[in-house]
Amino acid sequence: MAAIVTDDGVKLHAEEAGQGEPLVFIHEFAGDHRSWEPQIRYFSAAYRCVTYAARGYAPSDVPTDPAAYSQARAVADTIAVLDGLGIDRAHLVGLSMGGFTALHAVLSHPDRVRSAVVAGAGYGAQPERAEAFRAESMLTAGAFATEGAAKVAERYAVGPARVQFQNKNPRGWAEFAAALAGHSDLGSALTMRGVQAARPSLYALTDELAQVRTPVLVVVGDEDDGCLEPALMLKRTIPTAGLAVLPRTGHTANLEEPDVFNRAVDGFLAAVARDVWRPRDPRSISDSTMGLR
Repeated sequence: MAAIVTDDGVKLHAEEAGQGEPLVFIHEFAGDHRSWEPQIRYFSAAYRCVTYAARGYAPSDVPTDPAAYSQARAVADTIAVLDGLGIDRAHLVGLSMGGFTALHAVLSHPDRVRSAVVAGAGYGAQPERAEAFRAESMLTAGAFATEGAAKVAERYAVGPARVQFQNKNPRGWAEFAAALAGHSDLGSALTMRGVQAARPSLYALTDELAQVRTPVLVVVGDEDDGCLEPALMLKRTIPTAGLAVLPRTGHTANLEEPDVFNRAVDGFLAAVARDVWRPRDPRSISDSTMGLR
């Protein structure tokens, strides 16, 4: 275990397992550093695996200043973890909120990212859904602040993209729901307001995304409706992106389908290591179906 101190004095709790190339996991809003246990057990045989709790998630600090929470700060915290552990360059694997962070790290710190897995990233990204997403995020933040995480978790954990996990694996889902219920009321509220509700739309970043040369694997569950269209957009926009769609799967993909998720990530990392995960051949992008016109 390690305590990483960021440039604004926030302590982040980080844990490591295994040896090899650094592989850093960045958790979603409803999860924390413990959410990656199936991946740590699998990948620590070959990689130096790192998990950390984002600011606002115990045992990391929970700043009380709303200005301490933003998408930019989330990326800076990832870089602070790398710096604190003496890691020059790492593979990043992020889910949902963590997927956004991994992708923004690719955009702003490409020299620090060997490759990135961007899973379940897309809620609120589509322009036609942005206003409704922000409104629901603010409503959810208010519920965390007034009702507390334990009460909110009763509803949040059975959202439309979480019930798949509950139906497939009631015991695993119960562990997920219990962890969510134990999160900081204040940290959850401020994260929802400052990171989730305020992050820029991916559709406003297409010019930057089209310049990416870092290997990227986009992962999405086919019943994670808020992320399906953004996942296709990312695949079509990022020249180095591949797309893995997990069948009959919701938002909590790494816990809901750990074996399928791990195999997809493992194959991606192997292709990156062999230097065969290359930009898309421009000849494959055409209005022609058969290539005769």
